[in-house]
Amino acid sequence: MGNVIECNNLTHYYGKKMVYENLNIHVREGSILGLLGKNGSGKTTTINILNGFLQPRSGECLIYGENSQHLSPATKSRIGILIEGHIQYAFMNIHQIEKFYAGFYPNWKPAPYWELMSRLKVTPTQKISTMSCGQRSQVALGLILAQNPDLLILDDFSMGLDPGYRRLFIDYLREYAKSEYKTIFATSHIIQDMERLIDEVLIMDYNRVLEQCPLADFMGSFKRFDFELENDLLNLKREPFVRNLEMVKNKVELYTYESKEFVQNFLENHGVGHKWFRQVKMGLEDAFIGLTGKY
Repeated sequence: MGNVIECNNLTHYYGKKMVYENLNIHVREGSILGLLGKNGSGKTTTINILNGFLQPRSGECLIYGENSQHLSPATKSRIGILIEGHIQYAFMNIHQIEKFYAGFYPNWKPAPYWELMSRLKVTPTQKISTMSCGQRSQVALGLILAQNPDLLILDDFSMGLDPGYRRLFIDYLREYAKSEYKTIFATSHIIQDMERLIDEVLIMDYNRVLEQCPLADFMGSFKRFDFELENDLLNLKREPFVRNLEMVKNKVELYTYESKEFVQNFLENHGVGHKWFRQVKMGLEDAFIGLTGKY
């Protein structure tokens, strides 16, 4: 199983502001990778470089072995792209827009489009102009699925959807990707959606990658421990095993890759008085905030 996407030593600036330097990313064929990061950490910049809309300062991104700035028509035909703020022809209805797009794609498979429209309870005669933002986003995604691409690049794919429709679409998208052996590279500000969808997680902070690994590995190895301090004899933030530490008065949230036994032994061996020590179960959003900080 090879890599569909490889970004090697990617460096980009906006003027004098560095977005990232020597960034390395890979996406395996058949995987669903979620790119997470705070606002301004470079998520959309990376999407735009992959799409060929933006030229990096240095380094390169390869898609199916070709530089993303100079993709051949054959490789472009294998990629379906959803960019943030997607636009549709509002004067068309659901049936008309499917027929219009079908004429541009020789591998067009309408079944996923119509199945998604059916699940969303959108009628064939409904005009795009009468739809909500969330419904329009699903029309855009349905049209991308019907293109039958091997790689889907989706930027903020669940924008505008209410919780029920988000879950419906995410479950459908994962089922579709796995049954058709598609590769997905996605971003979303709604991390609960990503947890339900992705196989692998890529977490970016400003200027760097903090983590890239299978989601199950990350959630199994990154931990949160809560306790109350009885003294402050040690500045825990300076300890190398502490990835992040949040503290309100004497209440501590400590995030680490180390075990419960390791942390307890460290506190005891260094004379850090504490009580109510416990491990707290986390979802992906909790772990993301724990790794990157609340602000």
